Amino acid sequence: MSNMSSDVAPATPKYYLLKTEVLGLIAGLQPGTLIPTERALAEQYGTSRTTVRQAISELVAEGRLGRIQGHGTFVAPPKVTHVRQLTSFSEDARTQGLRPDSTTIALGVVRSDADVAAHLGLNQGAPATRLERIRLIEGEPLAHEVAWLPGKLLRFKSNLAKAGSLYTVLADVYGVRIADVEDTVETSLAGPEDVRLLGIEMGAPLLVVHRLARDAGGAPVEWTRSAFRGDRFRFVSRVKSGS
Repeated sequence: MSNMSSDVAPATPKYYLLKTEVLGLIAGLQPGTLIPTERALAEQYGTSRTTVRQAISELVAEGRLGRIQGHGTFVAPPKVTHVRQLTSFSEDARTQGLRPDSTTIALGVVRSDADVAAHLGLNQGAPATRLERIRLIEGEPLAHEVAWLPGKLLRFKSNLAKAGSLYTVLADVYGVRIADVEDTVETSLAGPEDVRLLGIEMGAPLLVVHRLARDAGGAPVEWTRSAFRGDRFRFVSRVKSGS
């Protein structure tokens, strides 16, 4: 009996072939355009609804299609490009001609746990300002963000409400200017809280970004965890070479 491996390439999965067909179907269509139902697509391409469902689910996860329960599946708008530099979410959005907004879930001074203390250079139990928000673009919830700042900031709630941007209020009101940031990006899957806060499906892809920001003296001034919808965001990092 021969031990030689077969040179025959594995067959391309049916759902992947259908996925390619659907991409061709939606090419050039305007965002928001409804596509045929799963039943109609199965009949059109002579395949099972299970195959159609798998193809559609991947396109939804990739942000090419959107889906609203009871309303159907539609062509998704382009992904928001989020440029990670020394700028904030709000500044990045405005640079792209988009309208940023946020909804504050919680804001207060807490005792820092071991993780927060380690990142902000505090003693465990020392006070830290905790800000939890939903970040929106054009009215659509796209990210769940929790930021920790060292110490207590006087009248922070009212000052943040006026400025809108965390980095703006830190610089203009408190004299804290971000000089250096370190972003760590990983992937995750949406759980029940993400479904509730972002209006996405269970198991949808997330891009989780941990940002540690420092001032010109190297002192930590912000540690933030942001969970971005993977179907609506892509990240671009720009680095300028030294002279």
